[in-house]
Amino acid sequence: MSKVKVKIMNEEREYNVGTKLIDISREYQKFYKSPIVLGVIDNQLRELNYQLEKDCNLEFIDLSCEDGIRTYMRSLSFVFIRACEEMLSGCKVTVEHSLGKGLYCEIHYDRPINEVDVEKIQSRMREIIEEDVPFEKKKLPIEEAIKIFESCEKDAKVNLFKYKESKIVSIYKCGWIKNYFYGYMVPSTGYLKLFDLKYYKPGVVILGPKKEHPNEISKFEPQPKLAGIYKEAEEWAKIMKVDKVASLNDLIERGEYPSLIRTVEALHEKKISQIADMIVQNKEKGRLILIAGPSSSGKTSFAQRLSIQLRVNKLSPVSISLDDYFVNREDTPKDEDGNYDFESIYAIDLELFNEHLEKLILGYEIEIPFFNFKTGKREYIGKKLKVTEEQPIIIEGIHGLNDLLTKSIPDGNKFKIYVSALTQLNLDEHNRIPTTDLRLIRRIVRDHQFRGHSAVKTIQMWPLVRRGEERNIFPYQEEADVMFNSACVYELAVLKKYAEPLLKEIDKNVKEYREAKRLLKFLQYFVPIKEEIDIPPTSILREFIGGSRLLH
Repeated sequence: MSKVKVKIMNEEREYNVGTKLIDISREYQKFYKSPIVLGVIDNQLRELNYQLEKDCNLEFIDLSCEDGIRTYMRSLSFVFIRACEEMLSGCKVTVEHSLGKGLYCEIHYDRPINEVDVEKIQSRMREIIEEDVPFEKKKLPIEEAIKIFESCEKDAKVNLFKYKESKIVSIYKCGWIKNYFYGYMVPSTGYLKLFDLKYYKPGVVILGPKKEHPNEISKFEPQPKLAGIYKEAEEWAKIMKVDKVASLNDLIERGEYPSLIRTVEALHEKKISQIADMIVQNKEKGRLILIAGPSSSGKTSFAQRLSIQLRVNKLSPVSISLDDYFVNREDTPKDEDGNYDFESIYAIDLELFNEHLEKLILGYEIEIPFFNFKTGKREYIGKKLKVTEEQPIIIEGIHGLNDLLTKSIPDGNKFKIYVSALTQLNLDEHNRIPTTDLRLIRRIVRDHQFRGHSAVKTIQMWPLVRRGEERNIFPYQEEADVMFNSACVYELAVLKKYAEPLLKEIDKNVKEYREAKRLLKFLQYFVPIKEEIDIPPTSILREFIGGSRLLH
């Protein structure tokens, strides 16, 4: 039998042609802290059922990696869908969005579901997992796949396939049920022993492991404010009839997208106006307006638009930059790797910042420092500030919702706003578009447009950005008085033409190629909006694609 040479963990091994990665993974599992779920051959992600064909470099991915967790949760959601259809005959499951450290889903049935239903579904899932049912993958011509999903009335998948660039589609089978998923699967259900379900009216949250604790089930954390914003986005998407990518594509192909753009932008303006009205109605609470949110949420554009609406309400807001309150560089705290942690709240001179806020609210004049990024030192250049009661202070930054930042200011003087891009547009009923992917694509485009960064550099930085968000932003999001969803339902159709060329430039031999390939596969489903004349210069999207009149 023919042999192939495989380089793995700095050693060269020989295997028979046709050897499956799952068999090799068992030899190397002892070197990993959590179950191996994927392989990487010559920088290409491969499922563990993949068979060796030629000499190659091989590595494995366990649950401590983002790709591993995605694969695990995708496979778990397939088991959940099967169990739901078995226990509630005729139901339709929709995988909606992340929530409370899990995946929020809804089960559409001839009556509302209850906790007893969820317990039965969970019990059936455990049986399927105990049976160790294989996930069988089959590549089919797209016409054949369309017939399969037409027969089981999965219209969103049928419509989605019409826009798929490749004419071959991979269908997965788990027992009797067939489905399509954008991404990879574990070899069999037996890999999915770590999970829990939580009834969260009107749906269910699927909980699995997180990469930070890959051998534990995540603990559910209710997020009613975030859930409310997602629900609002879902309702608006249905009103505009663009809750799935295919419906957006249809609208673009009919040339009706200008009306959609105007509607989305009007909705944003209305929401910002309502937030301004809330601040005006409670002027004491609005003395200090704190705006926070993860990277590429459009916080800067939002803050500018809010300032305009406050001026419409006869207020004269002023902004203070947290950057000017950085401690001198040598006093910056360091992370676990010994690098300066500029995203730590202790990178800010909290005592001086709070002292200045107190004085401003009491009516005193202060001299604002200037942080010189070249020297890494704080300087004073004569910039004075004094505010009246008609001048709310706007502070935008990642720590805005953390009370430690403004510890000397009573809650009665603080109005907290959380901004994020919470898209409710999904590929189909079972394949969601993570908000993280939307923000990453926004950042890739913006970093290239305005910072001269390649897509490789942005993707390299992204894990550190995400780590900072997990530590400094997400734990405080439910502290907000109000949340603003900055996502534009049409934006991925606009961002596509900017992002695709940048992602295609990434060399196949660099690690970031895997992420670029994943994003390209996802973007292929969008029909591009090429004409941008209907996107106003005040749109949050302009912060990323250019042409903003708010930022310059």
